[in-house]
Order: sequence, then structure tokens, then C-alpha cells
Amino acid sequence: MIRAAALAIAAALLLVPQQPGVGVDLQRERARVLAAADRYLRDAPVTVTAASSPRSAGGLHDYFSEGDYWWPDPANPDGPFIQKDGLSNPGNFNDHRRALMRLSVQMPAVVAAYILTKDRKYAAQAERYPRAWFISRTTRMNPSLRYAQAIHGRATGRGTGIIDTIHLVEVARALERLDGAVGWSRDDAEATRRWFADYLDWLTTDQYGKDERDTTNNHATCWVMQVAAFAHYTANEPLMQDCRTRFKTVLLQQMAPDGSFPRELERTKPYGYSLFNLEAMATICQILSTPEDDLWTFELPDGRGMRRAMAYMAPYIKNRKSWPKPPDVMYDANWPMRQASLLFAGVALRKPDYLDLWSTLPADSDVEEVIRNFFIRQPLLWFD
Repeated sequence: MIRAAALAIAAALLLVPQQPGVGVDLQRERARVLAAADRYLRDAPVTVTAASSPRSAGGLHDYFSEGDYWWPDPANPDGPFIQKDGLSNPGNFNDHRRALMRLSVQMPAVVAAYILTKDRKYAAQAERYPRAWFISRTTRMNPSLRYAQAIHGRATGRGTGIIDTIHLVEVARALERLDGAVGWSRDDAEATRRWFADYLDWLTTDQYGKDERDTTNNHATCWVMQVAAFAHYTANEPLMQDCRTRFKTVLLQQMAPDGSFPRELERTKPYGYSLFNLEAMATICQILSTPEDDLWTFELPDGRGMRRAMAYMAPYIKNRKSWPKPPDVMYDANWPMRQASLLFAGVALRKPDYLDLWSTLPADSDVEEVIRNFFIRQPLLWFD
């Protein structure tokens, strides 16, 4: 079981000037960041090469996962799996996904601790992760996702599986902050950026990537979020500009006039998916906004934009019982968590009430499904 703590998000807040009336205990947040980072100092990197599945059509260095909501057919146990939307099959292979989740928790935490303390031990631990995942010939992951969210008897991989690497968004942000650390050489940085550049090329040219880009729900949002984060890390300005345009002309079309996301409300977990899509939208705004092109304040002619999306969802984050839709079919009681959208929007839109609400929400969760489908637990030092 993986514990998700909003560690580096707290580190981000520690570097933002305290706003009057915001009830955030900064010393508590700092202590929580450092306590978790100290735990992770003992953890060796675990990459995709540490586990394999006979059901994977890929090789040792290829990421493999199986679709969450696909199960054996009771009428044909040896035949193709059937779908049960919103209900995760615990028998599916998830070792690679769990390894990615661990990476997305551990590396940002130790980098955040390094930024806060300048203690070399945290940087030394942080450097181990990208070397194992993106550089070492024996343990690196191939920069593609041909075999993600496979379905037994139906598909060896799907474009849908690209959502699995949302966990690398936080890793890329952490890597930006690792530049300049004593033990992180120019060769290390160049090799890691080359891996992300190769993955970006695959995401934007392979048919799986194009299929994911052209969906009309949270998968399209997460494609843009990943491309934005990886393009920012690799200084690919044309791709960042393309993502800004896509946010305005495509992603905001997912939003209803009241600020809700109809495609997410249709799901069997409408509350969790609404939060999830909002987090991805907020992350895009946080990565790509500039003084000249502020996605936080951008609005369509009818008023749809992030202000409205936040205004729609914030009351239901504050009072979960007021949610008008049916309960989520799984893990309904575990929402909300510390929603990064509240922190990002609280600062960007100057909404102290969002920051107050963020500070009152649970920072930890022991529910693996929550962690798997809700990536943005600890975005690292997002405020430049």
C-alpha cells in the first residue's frame, strides 16, 4: 500500500508569501515534508524491470498494465475480459503502475526537502531515481507506452493507457528543481531530458497518442497536461503553445455553462472523476500560464473557464454531502483529499477561502485506487 501525502505541495506553499487571513500552519507542513522525505531516504528505486507479467506483449523495459475495469467473463472464464465500469479488478497486473506511483511520491518529496534545507543527502537520494528510471541501460523504462492498460483477449495495449504516466508530471517538475545539485551532472540532466523528449515525440506522433489526445473527457485533459509538463521540462515552446491553444479551443468545450464536466458526471464515479478532471485542468493552467497568457483568467465568450469550474466544485469539496449526484461506486467515502486545484487557484485567483479549505482537507490516504486515479497529491514547488 502506498501512502500519498501532499508533501511538495506544502513545500510550494512554504515558498509563497503568506497571505493575510489564510489559516495554513506552515511549520506543520514543513515538518510533514521532511518527515516523509526522511522515510524515503531508505528506499531504493524500483523500476519496470523489477517485475514482469507473462501476459505482457512487450519486453523487460516496456511498461505494462492492465485495464482497471476489465474482469473475467463468468460465462466464459477463459475468454476475453468484460467491462465493469468503475469497479477495479484486483487480479490485474499493476506492479509497473505501483512503481510509477512510488516514484511520483518519493522523488518530489526528497527534492522538496532538498529545496527547503539544502541538505545534500536529499539531493543524493533524488538523483538515484532518474538514473534508474531514465538513464541506466539495465533498469530504464522505454520511452513509450505500447502495452499500457491491456485487456486480456482483446488488446495488448491501448491509447487509453497513456493516462498511466500522469505520475511523471510531478517527476518532471521535480527534475527541473534538481538541476544544479552538486551530484547531478550535465550529462545526467541531458540524458534525462532526452528520455522525456523521446517520450514526447511518441506521445505526439504515435496513433495511440493521437487517439488519447482526441478523446473528449479526462483522458484528453491528461494528455495535454502530460505534454505540457514534459514540454516545459525539455523547453519545447512550440508544444507548450500548442497545449495553451488546445486548452482554450478543445478542453474548455468539455465544460458545461455551470462549470461542471458532463462527461465525468456520466460515470459511475461522478464525484471522483469531476475532481480528477478539475485537478488536471488546474495543473495545465499552473504549468502553462504566463503574465501575457494567463489560462487561469481566460474565459470563453459565454464565461466558461477555470473561475467557473472552481466555483462549481468548491462548494461540493467544502460540503461533500451537498453533492447532487449518486455516490461513486467505489471509494466514495475517501473524497475529497487535499485538492491541488484549491491551492493553485487560491494563489492564482487570489482566493484565500480556497487556501483555507485546502488546509483543512486530509493530506493522506491509504486507498490504492484513490492514489492510482488521483495523481496530483504533491505537485512540486509549482510557484516560480
